[in-house]
Amino acid sequence: MIAYCGLACESCPIHLATIEIDESKKRQMRVTIARLCRERYGMNLQPEDVADCDGCRSESGRLFSTCRTCEIRACARERSLASCAYCPDYARDKLRKLFVDDPTAQTRLEVFRSTK
Repeated sequence: MIAYCGLACESCPIHLATIEIDESKKRQMRVTIARLCRERYGMNLQPEDVADCDGCRSESGRLFSTCRTCEIRACARERSLASCAYCPDYARDKLRKLFVDDPTAQTRLEVFRSTK
C-alpha cells in the first residue's frame, strides 16, 4: 500500500498498530506513536487519540486524523488520481515539503512516473 504522496503504509507505525492483534502490543505502539507525534510534530495526542488507519487510499473510513485532513490526499482525490505521481502539477509545494522529511516517498513516486 502506497499513499497518494508516496509514503509506504506497510511501514507506517500507525498502520502497523492498526493490524496488530495483541492488544497489549497495540496499546504500547499507540503510546509510542503519540509520544513521537508530540516530539516531532508538536501534536497534542494521547494514545487513545491514535485511531486505526487503513491508509489514505482506503474507502473504509478508518483514517488517522492527519490522513483525514491531509491536503495532498484531498488534492489527489479531487483530481481522481491513483497517485500524485500522475499529476500534471507533480511536485507542488505540498509534496516538496513532504519529500524533505521523507525522501523515500519521492523515490517511490519517481518510480511510478517512470513507468507511466
